[in-house]
Amino acid sequence: MRIAHTSAGELAYEVTGDGPPVVLLHANAHDHHDFDPIVPALARAHRVSAVDWPGHGVTAANPAITAVALADALAEFVAGLGPEPVVLIGSSVGGFAAARLAIEQPARVAGLVLVNTGGFARRTPFTRAYFRIYASRPVSRWLLPVIVRAYLRPAGPADRAVAERTLRFLGTARGRATYTSMWRSFGDPGYDLTARAARITAPTLVVWGRRDPVAPLYLGRATSRLVPGARLAVLDTGHLPFSSAPDEFLDVVLPFVRSAHERHEHSG
Repeated sequence: MRIAHTSAGELAYEVTGDGPPVVLLHANAHDHHDFDPIVPALARAHRVSAVDWPGHGVTAANPAITAVALADALAEFVAGLGPEPVVLIGSSVGGFAAARLAIEQPARVAGLVLVNTGGFARRTPFTRAYFRIYASRPVSRWLLPVIVRAYLRPAGPADRAVAERTLRFLGTARGRATYTSMWRSFGDPGYDLTARAARITAPTLVVWGRRDPVAPLYLGRATSRLVPGARLAVLDTGHLPFSSAPDEFLDVVLPFVRSAHERHEHSG
């Protein structure tokens, strides 16, 4: 793993393949291995950087990490990759960070794949209460094994490996602190992109697992309506379609990634 130093702490990343850049961004309390089932296919024609967010995976602990801090770290990381715009594939809070970069620095983003993404639920008393519940001590101490298995809906060995890694991380004080800090931060005003979503100009594909109880499908439909020109693809999975159904995920994502980079080359 390579290390990039950001304002949010260490960001680790693994690079595979060569070609136009693709960056993979994982969910809260997860790591870059979530994407293992799809990296080989993407890397046949692209330089794929699979990230461990600050405070996650092999990076140094950061128990005060927030969603906005991750988005700041992503902007710094992408700036260090060179001038070529990237396609971002963001899962959950990774999707929020990707979308914020596309809003604030559109020239850096050739395309967006938002997978059961965060950031597009309007900030209301209900959503703030929802985030507080998931960040609460009873949830973080006692209910995480149930919650993780519920949102993953494990469909095979890859999903079971994700569940094992995630629960191992969440079984540590560092992991629980990271998880709760992130969930609390989802209530911050900066996490709500709904008012700015219309500023996204990058081609956008929204991919949603219809069986995700934490981020229900209606959020996927709302996200695809908020982002101009976005297309919605629904797969019969939980929170991580690229792990649960990698072939189906790649069927829709690979052509999109190729076309996003080609569109940028032609427009340049």
